[in-house]
Amino acid sequence: MNLNGEWEFAFDDKDEGLTLGWGLGLQLSGRILVPFSYQCLLSGINDKSIHEIIWYARSFRVPSDWGGLNILLHFGAVDYECTVWVNGQEVGHNQGGHTPFHFNIAPYLGPGDNRLTLRVVDSQSPQQPRGKQSISGLPHDIDYFCTSGIWQTVWLEPVHPIRIDELAIKPILQDSAFDISLFLHAPSSEWKVQVEVLDGERVVTTATKEVFAAATTVRVAIRDAKQWSPDSPFLYRFRIQLFSADILIDEVISYGGLRSCDLRNGRFFLNGEPFYLKMVLDQGYWPEGYLTAPCDDAIRADVESVKQLGFNGVRKHQKIEDPRWLYWCDHLGLLVWEEMPNAREWSTVSEERLASEWARVLRRDYNHPCIMAWVPVNESWGFPGLKENHPAQYAFLERMVALTRRTDCSRAVIDNDGWEHTDITDICAIHDYTPTAELLRERYRERMDGGELPAHVWIDKKPLFVLGSRYRGQPIMLSEVGGFLQIPPDMPAAERDMLFRFYGSWMTPDELIAKYRDLMQGIASLRFVAGFCYTQLYDIEQETNGLLTFGRKPKVNPSEIKSINNLLT
Repeated sequence: MNLNGEWEFAFDDKDEGLTLGWGLGLQLSGRILVPFSYQCLLSGINDKSIHEIIWYARSFRVPSDWGGLNILLHFGAVDYECTVWVNGQEVGHNQGGHTPFHFNIAPYLGPGDNRLTLRVVDSQSPQQPRGKQSISGLPHDIDYFCTSGIWQTVWLEPVHPIRIDELAIKPILQDSAFDISLFLHAPSSEWKVQVEVLDGERVVTTATKEVFAAATTVRVAIRDAKQWSPDSPFLYRFRIQLFSADILIDEVISYGGLRSCDLRNGRFFLNGEPFYLKMVLDQGYWPEGYLTAPCDDAIRADVESVKQLGFNGVRKHQKIEDPRWLYWCDHLGLLVWEEMPNAREWSTVSEERLASEWARVLRRDYNHPCIMAWVPVNESWGFPGLKENHPAQYAFLERMVALTRRTDCSRAVIDNDGWEHTDITDICAIHDYTPTAELLRERYRERMDGGELPAHVWIDKKPLFVLGSRYRGQPIMLSEVGGFLQIPPDMPAAERDMLFRFYGSWMTPDELIAKYRDLMQGIASLRFVAGFCYTQLYDIEQETNGLLTFGRKPKVNPSEIKSINNLLT
């Protein structure tokens, strides 16, 4: 049962809601359209000011045929901390603004109307993982308006008390097989698991396993298997069933793509073949909804736009995206670097918050074949001491890499995208906004002649590696390039902000095409580079360096960008 729609709503700037008993289910005076945050237009409120404590409430009825089942109340994401009540009884808490959580609320429900209430705290703390949400609440430089409270779908799900709780789907390309791990919401007892693999509606293989545990792995091998790639994103469907004494208890439908992503000899390999990464930076903001897309069609359209421009991948920047975006990347064929929103200030608290939520991200998105790399930290955000070789901050980066590998050893991990790498990063990811091919070749002349990489990146003498670490043959990726800003015709030079000091700029579409072609020719001449990521797909608020406008209108003919991208291999 989808619970999106109109909810009651209230700001609690005096922090008096608890004292006044709002959690008991009292009616709230305002209205909001869930899942949009109060800051954005689509919420119906459109208030840009800071309100660190907010409340939600609504009533709902449970269908009569849900009796005897567990009723899971799901939240896709609520930024940042929340407490949940049902019929005046506190049922649970959550911390973390980017990952899902749920509670079994069946014990709290009654006949007729039931009352659901949320209290959300979203502080402006720089020690909170916040990505591109401005600490001041106002957009400036590369930060934007905030998104507070519910910003992904809320729904109810009736489930059997004994059920399949979670899946981990691992493709094994060399064996034309999938390893499907099941984690049961059940005791370690006698169960039977059956997995059917379907090509469309046709069953291509079946595996059955009897177990005496609450977790197991089933391998399903496929004859004449089809592979997944951006050019051919074929997906198998899975029907997974749980039996007790031959009685069907639960059934889950899912999907998976058979593919491998490897790193060898300084290159990326997809399905055993060399693969040149042509990516674009995508931050997942919309003019009317901020972090929340206006609809599923808008999410799909963003993926289609990337492919129309001739890119084969996306670096989703400082955002854990709605799972529907990953769904469309899986189905339409687009590789993804997934990146955790970072805090902006270092402390043991910010480290714990980042690591805790990152572990949940890895579990949520492990099964998506489109994901080829994990990025826990970007540009040392929240770790300002790395430039001075801060040992504790360096050690934390290594712990984040280790945490990621223990959950998923099949994908690459970039420790700190951009600069100030440790000794254990899988990819040497460099941010370099050098604006022309000539300057780019000059900057990497020594490396082109078989020598070393520059010790520092293009800005502020930031070291490429820190604390004695060094380049050890990993693939080298220019993971942020370009960033060409559009100069409004009526903007005098004195009014151009900080961004114009760092990025190139243009005034006409022909000038943008010429600069893009020149830059790509320069990157293509750097034969040691395994791929690039162009900044960025579309404008966001004050940042005007997109190939599309904030409203997703192309600034140049997409086919011209695609024809340039097609020349890079």
